Amino acid sequence: MDLNNKTILLTGGTAGIGRAMARQLKGKGAHAVLTGRNSERIAAMQGEGFEVLSADLSNAGGVDALLTEWGERDLDVLINNAGQLVDHDFRAGTPNADAADDAIYANLNAPIRLTVALAPRLKTQTEAAIVNVTSGLAIAPAARTPVYCATKAGLRSYTLALRKQLSRTNVSVIEALPPVVDTQMNADNDMSKLSPEECAAQIIAALENGRDEANVGMTKALRIVDSISPALARKVMLRF
Repeated sequence: MDLNNKTILLTGGTAGIGRAMARQLKGKGAHAVLTGRNSERIAAMQGEGFEVLSADLSNAGGVDALLTEWGERDLDVLINNAGQLVDHDFRAGTPNADAADDAIYANLNAPIRLTVALAPRLKTQTEAAIVNVTSGLAIAPAARTPVYCATKAGLRSYTLALRKQLSRTNVSVIEALPPVVDTQMNADNDMSKLSPEECAAQIIAALENGRDEANVGMTKALRIVDSISPALARKVMLRF
């Protein structure tokens, strides 16, 4: 896909991987419309010339408000990138169930709801795409973040089925599976981290080249291990 002049809705575009994608998409001539929740980050991206829609995607009302604000405008690419990491470790105490609900909605329900609402718009274009950003943890979970892992695994399954359903249309369905990336979400993670810029570049390359998946960084190695022995992949990842 040639991204020049394409209109792209990029959720979670004011920080981390999303911010890096936004800047790279702009460099390729795309019109990337971002969503975000933090007022300072929104203002910063607006200062760089981006259109940013304030949106809380952790609940149905927030998603519906975003869709209302989007209105009837055209759309070429939907990038479901926004995500929430929630503490959910019984070894450290009783997890917050309400916080888990918010993360489940943001990570899984919101991308599904946006896809349902915007797929008809995408089908009207000559060429269109849906990019769902999951995680290497969608392949094998880490013990410390079961809710995040479960939502990303759910989004991966949804993406695989959606790709099959839309295979005879003009809408490509791409899954991006990042490793641990150097973002605020992973500030307390001591593992080796990929830069947001490199992660974004690999995701955008998959979009440009029409690939079904972007297995980013160390996720490539995890996919190899999983293809040989899913049990071994799980054993390795559950240590973290």
